[in-house]
Parts: sequence; structure tokens; C-alpha cells
Amino acid sequence: MTRYSALFTGQTADVEATAEKPSQAYTILLVDDEANVLKALKRVFREENYRIITAANGQAALALLERESCQLMISDYMMPVMNGVELIQKVREKHPDMIRIMLTGQADTQAVMGAIKDGAVYKFILKPWNNDDLRVTVGLALEQYDLIQRNKTLQKNNERKSKELNTLSKLAVTNRSQLAIMLHKRNLLNQQQVQELYKLQQTRKEPVLKLILERDWISENDIRDTLRKELMIEEVALDEFQIDPAILALAPRSLCEKQWLLPLKQQGERLLTVMADPLDRGLVDDLSFAIGMDIESVMASSEAIMAKIKEAYGDLEPDFEDFETLVSVSDPYEGIEVVIEDEDDATLEELLRGTDEPPAIRLVNAVIIEALRLGASDIHIQPRTKSIVVRYRIDGILNDKIQIPLNLLMPLVSRIKVMAELDITERRKPQDGRITVKTPMRVVDLRISTLPTISGETVVMRILDRNATVHSMDALGLGDRDLKRLSNVVSRPQGLILATGPTGSGKTTTLYSLLQHNATPEKNYVTLEDPVEYYLDTAGQVMIREKIGLSFASVLRAVLRQDPDVILLGEIRDSETAEVALHAALTGHQVFSTLHTNSAAATIARLFDLGLKPFVVASALEAIIAQRLVRRICEHCREPVEPSAELRQMLAPLFAKGNLNTYRGKGCSHCHNKGYAGRTALYEVLIPNESLSSLIASDATTLEISEAASREGMTTLLADAQHKIMQGITTADEILRVLGAQVQD
Repeated sequence: MTRYSALFTGQTADVEATAEKPSQAYTILLVDDEANVLKALKRVFREENYRIITAANGQAALALLERESCQLMISDYMMPVMNGVELIQKVREKHPDMIRIMLTGQADTQAVMGAIKDGAVYKFILKPWNNDDLRVTVGLALEQYDLIQRNKTLQKNNERKSKELNTLSKLAVTNRSQLAIMLHKRNLLNQQQVQELYKLQQTRKEPVLKLILERDWISENDIRDTLRKELMIEEVALDEFQIDPAILALAPRSLCEKQWLLPLKQQGERLLTVMADPLDRGLVDDLSFAIGMDIESVMASSEAIMAKIKEAYGDLEPDFEDFETLVSVSDPYEGIEVVIEDEDDATLEELLRGTDEPPAIRLVNAVIIEALRLGASDIHIQPRTKSIVVRYRIDGILNDKIQIPLNLLMPLVSRIKVMAELDITERRKPQDGRITVKTPMRVVDLRISTLPTISGETVVMRILDRNATVHSMDALGLGDRDLKRLSNVVSRPQGLILATGPTGSGKTTTLYSLLQHNATPEKNYVTLEDPVEYYLDTAGQVMIREKIGLSFASVLRAVLRQDPDVILLGEIRDSETAEVALHAALTGHQVFSTLHTNSAAATIARLFDLGLKPFVVASALEAIIAQRLVRRICEHCREPVEPSAELRQMLAPLFAKGNLNTYRGKGCSHCHNKGYAGRTALYEVLIPNESLSSLIASDATTLEISEAASREGMTTLLADAQHKIMQGITTADEILRVLGAQVQD
């Protein structure tokens, strides 16, 4: 991490250097008095990017740790001179950050359990071990190690920042009010009272007015009358003011409540501010310096100001204990949480220039906020010859939205890499990362991918909304017949249900809808995804991490030992995963998963290509759902339209049975003159009956299966498209874009 990166992170270089060290191989210490066991353990991790060191006994391990830095230790229990529990407890004293795992075939259970209760042992694994389980355990342990180190760095940084903030809060306001002197001159306060006020102010650092009212020496109404009549200070009615959120952001709520003030509105280079004590020149000068504008003071009662503060900022006061918990506890699956303040009524131009943050931070924040407002699914940052273009994929279509000067490419990409914990010095290789972005209304996960091109690095960010709700089956857009058949399939206790289609066709959304249909607390639901797209409290959700050995196949094997009833497998990518998934479907589990194929019938051929036996596929398969996403016609500007001759020719099968009523969106303010608003799906549902299962078991061709399914009444994608065109849901042009030209049989 270079000093240059500190310009974009807002952190000091030394802290960043600690938190962003280049990734190195983990060092694992294996301790066992049997050489064969050590060799077997080394073979378990031969494909991992770990540095393995070994020791034959406890003394050798302790001596090795004096000169070697290790992140994890796996120790046997039964060893001469010093057993595993004694070794682990000594390691804990000298190296508390190291993750400690005990691996043994025979052990003093009482001693081992005592070590576990004391926190000396992270995991206790019995011999003989399962290689996959051991790899997954070590991967998770090392991830926890990284999380602990990151938390320690963040906590140190938070402590330092807290001290700085406490110091700044004491120095921020000097409270040089002339109110006490003015009241003394008018014989409303005596000399002793004035001296007592100044002594109290030196110790309590509170406004003079507050100290006067606490002692009830003079009423606030009398003070305001004096200021209004003798000093001609204007008094305002706060009920008449509607304060802009951008103005509120100029002064923190805590400062307003402590000093009894509130910014009201901007008048050129002056900020109209209501104050309970407008004679406090120290407060006026400090506020003017911090905001960068001249302060025009008016007055109101402290009670009215506090009521307006509550109305403007909201009733709920921040709970700093909860905030501390959120800051100190990190999600083990997320790298960094970035908080972006999003003002709903601010335009893109205001976001880009309305802050004092460095340009790269402003740009990234504005790009992300604009994407969330427009409902984009992806953000593309693409350098071109003369500029950088930010493109948003909205309803499946890419739209150019923002043009950025080309000289900002490097700081822009570097800022995104810093947020995603990527290597900003590496520009020759693709990189992947994740960011969690929090705005006041939403929490989204961004999946980051960078790619070097001849014009510079391109960045694509996939937006996954944590607050997104799972649709019910009725809202998916399925036909009545297919909906009823799928409802019957989902109610079965076991079997494999596949959703197929290209990337971004809504497969995961469909599977979550099926999973939640008839969901009950009596079942154990587990999902395995990369990344997790929907968050369900009722399910155990696992994030796949290929880099540390958490592959679909290995985690699925571990999940099967967790007594699941329903498993959602994000994707079947290889033969090993396919084999385990079908095995699970045949052994009493209901399995949902996805494949990338063009049609329902082609999915069966793809399963055969993965090495699965035809009779196994026929026994396990319950349903295949092929789907595509198409844009919906805007309901506010829909109108009939006559299709062109060229369109009729390219979609000949749709118009073969006579005239087909077609519609389009004319374009209006509701759809931003696009003619489309939202998306729906086209479905092709294949549910094997006895005859189809027999064909699958006999290794029939895709064409034979497709024809047989059509005879059984399967609605094809094209037939569903025709139905949705006639209903005015989508357009023929959209069908041509998604399904392509169709040849007349």
C-alpha cells in the first residue's frame, strides 16, 4: 500500500500499511511424533498455497515458534514428554493469535475438554480424519485468523480516532459569550454571579445561557426580551422553516443539541442560524470557520430549538453502544463496509461537486448512489479513447450514463480496489473482490471484477441487494398449468429441481421462490452460493470461497452431514458437484440448483456430459425450468402497434397461426421515455413423467426428449413468449432480442 493510496482512503499511511500488507502464503505448523502422520497431513494440503513446517514433539515445536511466524498449528495429543494439551496451552501463552487445532485418536477427554473450555483449542478432530473436512476446517480457521487481525487493526484505529475526536470536540467550540456581561450591565446579574458563571464554564465547557437557566437566576423570556429590545436581535418562529437536509448536514446533531443552535437556510455566502445565545461570538466564529460561510444569527427559545432539532434530525437518537458493536464486529464473508451518505433529493451533479472529499471518493460514491437510484443490476466503468464511460445495466440493457475525464481513470480504479481490498499496484492481471455498501436506506453487496485492456483497466460491479425480497411463486409470471405442476413438485420431500438459462436470467430468484413456497420451521434449509444473493434468516447460508478450498463439492459433502432437508446449490459447475448433488437428491434431500443451458431438454444432455449415468438422472430429476428475462411494457403508455414485415419474417413461428396482437410502450415520464418498466420471465417447464423418465434412462437424444415433452403438453419458451405478447406484457422486438430470430419449421 503506497502513500498515494492514503489520499483516497482518508487513513494515515502507517495504518494502511498494517491493514493492507501484500498477501503471503499462510504458515501451518504440524506437530506429531509419528513421521507417517506428518507425511499424511502434508499430503492433505499439497494443493493449497500453504507453507508447511513440521515438528516431532512439543519442545521442538516451541523452539521452532521462537524463530518462525505461524498462523495455525495442528498438534497430536499423545506425544512423549509433553502432550498436546500442554503444548497448546504454552503456545497460547506465548502466541495468543495463533489458531490451534488438536488432532488425535486417543485422548484424555477431560483434559481435552478443559483445553477447549479455556479457549486454548479452536477445533478438536478425531483420527482418522476426512481430508475434505480437514481442508475446510483449516480454511475457515485461517479466515477467522485474518478477521481477528483485521479487527485488531480497526480497533486500534478506532481508539486513536476516538481520542482525536474527543480532543477535537473539546477544542471545537470556545464559547466566548458576552451574555453574562450584558445582563450584569443591565443589573439582571450581580458581580458574584458573573464570576461563578465563568468558573463553571471553564470546567463544564457548556454555554453560559444553559448555566444561567440551571440556577434560575433569570428567566429565558426576560433574556430574549432584553436581546430583542436593546440589541435589536431578530426572533424567528421555527415552525415556519422547512430545513433542507443538505443544510442539516453542515452541523452535527450532537453540536446542535449541546450548543442550542440549528442552521436554517443558506442565503448566498451566509448561513442563517438560529441560536438560543446569539451573543456567543466564540461559537459563531468557530462555526463560520468549520462551515466556510459567514453566520447570520437569529434567536429562538431553547425549547423551540430542541423541538426543531428533534423534528429535523428525527426522533431516534443514535445508540452509540450499538454503533460500536457494528464497527467492531465484521462479517467474515465481507472485506470492507463502506458507508455512503445518500441524500434522496440531491442530483448527480450535486453529488459530484457538493463535498470536500477527494475527487476519486466523490466519483465512486456518486456512481454507486446513482446506480442504486436507477435500479441497476451492474455497473460498468469502461475507459475509451477520450473519456471514461460509466454504464448501468437497467432491466438487462446497458445504458451510458456518466462521462468522466480520462485522467481520473487511475485514481478511480485505485479507489475501488482499496474499497475491495485488492492490490492497487497490480494492473496487469484480472482481480476479483467484494464490497458491502451501506446507505441510510439500503445495504448492498458489490461483486467487483477488474480486467486490463489496451485502453486501461475496466471495472464491472454486480449489485446484490441484501434488502431484496423473495418473490412468491404466484409473482414469477408462470402460466397457471406450470404453476400448479411446480407447486406439486416443490411439495415432494426429495429430488433434484434445476433452473437453467444464461447468466442474469433470474435463475436464483426462481429457486428462492420455490424454496420458500410451503417453507416451515420443521425443516432444515441450507444454501451454498457464490455469492449469496438473498439473505434468509430461516436458512443456513454458506459463501463459497474457492481460493481457500471452499468449493461447491467439498462444502456440499460437509452440508450433507448437517442433517439438511432442503439444499439450494448455487451452481453445478463440474462433474464432482453434479455427482454429489444427485446423490443428495437420491438419499432423501430436496436439492435446488442451476445450470447454463439453452433449453430444458438440453439440460439432460448437459448432465450426461458431466459423466452422470442416465438411469441416475432419470431417478433423481423432478423438474427443469428453462427461463429468460424480458422487459415489461410500461403500463402507463402501452398502445397497440402493427409489427413490421421484417419482424414478422424473423419471428415467423409466432405469427404462423394468424394475426398476433402486439403492443409497445410509447414512452412517458413513468418509464423515462423508454417504453419499458421492469422485467418478467419466459418459462419452459419440463417435469418428467414415466414415459419421459424412461426416455432419459435410455439415453435418448435432446430432440427425442424435446418432442416427447411437447407431446405431453410442455409450454416452450417461444409459446410462452407468444402468450405474453398477446397479453400486452412484452413486445415482439424484446422477444427477438432475447430469443433471437426463429426459423419457420
